[in-house]
Amino acid sequence: MLDAALRDGTANRECVFELFARKLPNDRRYGVVAGQGRAMEALKHFRFGDDELEFLAQQRIVSDETLQWLADFSFSGSIRGYREGEAYFPQSPLLEVHGTFAEGVILETLLLSILNYDSAVASAAARMVSAADGRPLAEMGSRRTGERSAVAAARAAYIAGFSATSNLEAGRSWGVPTMGTAAHSWTLLHDSEADAFRSQIAALGADTTLLVDTYNVTEAIRTAVEIAGPSLGGIRLDSGDLPVVVREVRELLDDLGATETAITVTNDLDEYAIAALAASPVNSFGVGTSVVTGSGAVASGMVYKLVSRRAEDGSWVPVAKASPGKASVGGAKVPVRRREDGIASAELIALGTEPIGDHDDRPLYVDYVTDGEINPAWLGTEGVASAREHCAMALAELPRTARRLGAGDPALTTYFVHDDGSLNRA
Repeated sequence: MLDAALRDGTANRECVFELFARKLPNDRRYGVVAGQGRAMEALKHFRFGDDELEFLAQQRIVSDETLQWLADFSFSGSIRGYREGEAYFPQSPLLEVHGTFAEGVILETLLLSILNYDSAVASAAARMVSAADGRPLAEMGSRRTGERSAVAAARAAYIAGFSATSNLEAGRSWGVPTMGTAAHSWTLLHDSEADAFRSQIAALGADTTLLVDTYNVTEAIRTAVEIAGPSLGGIRLDSGDLPVVVREVRELLDDLGATETAITVTNDLDEYAIAALAASPVNSFGVGTSVVTGSGAVASGMVYKLVSRRAEDGSWVPVAKASPGKASVGGAKVPVRRREDGIASAELIALGTEPIGDHDDRPLYVDYVTDGEINPAWLGTEGVASAREHCAMALAELPRTARRLGAGDPALTTYFVHDDGSLNRA
């Protein structure tokens, strides 16, 4: 497309692209958008170097004119969108890219690949946080996804409310708190379980967490408390019928005087398994596969469409795809979250102008890039901390129906607002 646009003279036509999702995965009640900060970090370094240009030339993929354009590329347009960590719904215009056609179209895969994955993780993680009902969760899924997506997943889960990650690179790069536990191999390495426990306690102190289901849980707990004393920090369970085992373990720990010893469970958990443990004396959860794979929705179904272009007379022309089942809505948009008594009640998307009303409407757009300059407020560890804080606020204002885990309608209805004030349900 870029090559052809440079040839026919449309490459520099001013355009607006929009990134959005037509629906929520698996009929969930809401989604959490994540990845904007990571996308802006990627955009900062998005260049075509000698190696990339040489490959394109050798494979004869594009013309010499396009190679030169790519060699000089640096995004000079503007991007605005929902804040990272914001709740979103079908048709929410999550990102708006304003620039030339050439600049906008070259960013499509970069932006979609990041936001589709990060939002899938954040959306699943938010449901798990809700199910945990205040108990901390650790992201432990690095071994269940790609080496780069593992870092992205830890970041997204933290934004959505997880407390920590086992991925040290996520801690180094994004400031996500890190934690870890011993594996079964640690116990199997030693001549006895007692030797393994003594060694771990000697190295890390009595407030460490011991893995107790390598052999016999009951015997392991007795041994652990005997070695560490009643001040043992915690035990971890990674198998068994958790609701039953957890209750038995809590009773045993209390009988042994270890009333403050925490119980962490990590056994192929997802939001439904966590919800099933709501009445169990679990202190914290460790989640792996489900969170890094979006708990059944590894991508968010987001798309990137051209919605407006500048005409020769300088006016803006809304454009839209009309394919059955995949239609888009043309024109630049301004979204707000309508609230009543502090609780979100609807998603309003104005077609061209901001909705005006007597309600407590919360604007949803922030500026990420202005004339090629990236806003540093959304980058790095500070951007992650800001996104995490915003996510907690955005989810807290959703109606209680949003907490339901079962399939159903979105918690908020989305409406398009026309210039005459009329509403159309999205």
